[in-house]
Order: sequence, then C-alpha cells, then structure tokens
Amino acid sequence: MATLTVWKFDAPESAHQVERALLDLQKQELIKVVDAATVSWPAEAKKPRTKQLTDLTGAGALSGSFWGLLFGLIFLMPLLGAAVGAAAGALGGKLADVGIDDDFIKAVTSEVTPGTSALFLLSEGEVVDRVKEAIPKEHAELIRSNLDREQEAALRAVFEG
Repeated sequence: MATLTVWKFDAPESAHQVERALLDLQKQELIKVVDAATVSWPAEAKKPRTKQLTDLTGAGALSGSFWGLLFGLIFLMPLLGAAVGAAAGALGGKLADVGIDDDFIKAVTSEVTPGTSALFLLSEGEVVDRVKEAIPKEHAELIRSNLDREQEAALRAVFEG
C-alpha cells in the first residue's frame, strides 16, 4: 500500500533539507520512496516554487503532470477563479476517487502559506516513527492520506491517460 504524506515546515528551506534524510532512510530500508516533490514559499514571494525530487524516486514514480496538477489545485485555483476551476473540476473529482479530496486540498492550502515549505511524499513500507525522527527539529506538521493499491492504480491512470 502506498501512502501520500504532506509534511509542512515553518521555514521555506526546510522541506528540501529533508531530502538527505530520506535518502539515508531509504538506504536503511526504512522507507521506499515512490515519488516526492517539495514546495518552498519564501515570505516575500507571491507564489511557491516547486521541485520534483528525482534523486529519490523509484521506478514507479508519477509523472510531472501529477505534481503539476496537484500543486495547481492547491496553490493556483484560489487565484485563477471559477472559469479555470470549473475546467479542472472533472480531473479534481478523479483525484477524490483516489484519496485526495477537497478536505485534503483545503487543509494543505490553509497550512502551506508564504514563509513555509512542504514535502509531498508518496512512499511504501515506511516506519513512521523513524521517518518522524529524521525530520528537522523545527516545527513540522504531518498531513496524511492513505492510498490503497486500487487507489494508487486509479491515481496513476488519471495521469497516464
């Protein structure tokens, strides 16, 4: 079973710093990173910067279009208004079928704001306590959405078709 987790940090550079820790955990076989991306939002910026962490990703990594759509729904839709929102509605509805629903998007939107960062992690077989220990000591908040195998397959199908 794959797990989609979002770790939110109180500093714009913190999410990217976790990449090294995840590599170490992966070497210890305490987590299998399927895919990962970071969002960094400096306090003075109007929008966040995003980056897919290709050094961490496994063979089953999702396409860049997955991260682009997810980040668009989270960070751009409130800015672009109803016309674009309606166009993304059908695809957003498909995300709800795979465990990424409006509540998930609203929670991330309200938490990841200017002056913060976030790590979006799709993983398998994580030892949660050990992963939590590897996160930097400053405040980190975990938002978690579990995806079963069927949900993960459906999520991949949304972006492969």
